[in-house]
Amino acid sequence: MSNLFESEFAEHIAVATASRDALRGPFESVLAVCTLAIKNQGKLLFFGNGGSAADAQHLATELTIRYKRDRQPIAALALTTDTSALTAAGNDLGFDKIFSRQIEALGRHGDIAIGITTSGRSPNILRAFEAAQKLGIVTVVFTGGTGGDAAKIADHKLVVPSTTTARIQEMHITLGQMLCAGLEIELGYVPL
Repeated sequence: MSNLFESEFAEHIAVATASRDALRGPFESVLAVCTLAIKNQGKLLFFGNGGSAADAQHLATELTIRYKRDRQPIAALALTTDTSALTAAGNDLGFDKIFSRQIEALGRHGDIAIGITTSGRSPNILRAFEAAQKLGIVTVVFTGGTGGDAAKIADHKLVVPSTTTARIQEMHITLGQMLCAGLEIELGYVPL
């Protein structure tokens, strides 16, 4: 167990360092488009599968409720929380359309669609991006490894330089919470 403990932390630190070195510019671009969307009365639409669904819910909650301190709410929504919509879309339209259908219903030009997928290959994430782009919605992907097809079609990408799912997920929540902190600062709710 001692070896496991040390090796997991060593890999985490290596991926965190590589992410810091590789993603500063892409992160600043994501923060800028999200800030502009919120300033212009848009909203952030988060979605993902499994652990990434939990991250989508976590980040949307940090924004709508609070992150660092009490403040005005920031418009964000996780498309992973409405079990009736998810199961109806999955049953009637197919699992590939559980997010795209919600984007068609709820998304508007000026919003940001933020897909979270460790592989970048999830068909329902790809469909959601296609639906978003038809509506003129800017797309952002949090992914890892090579980025998969999602990184090829998304407008903005945060590709964690790792192929280990756990490490990618750790960086996704770190980057996501940094996005929350950055939005609070950029929107003037929290001093730098």
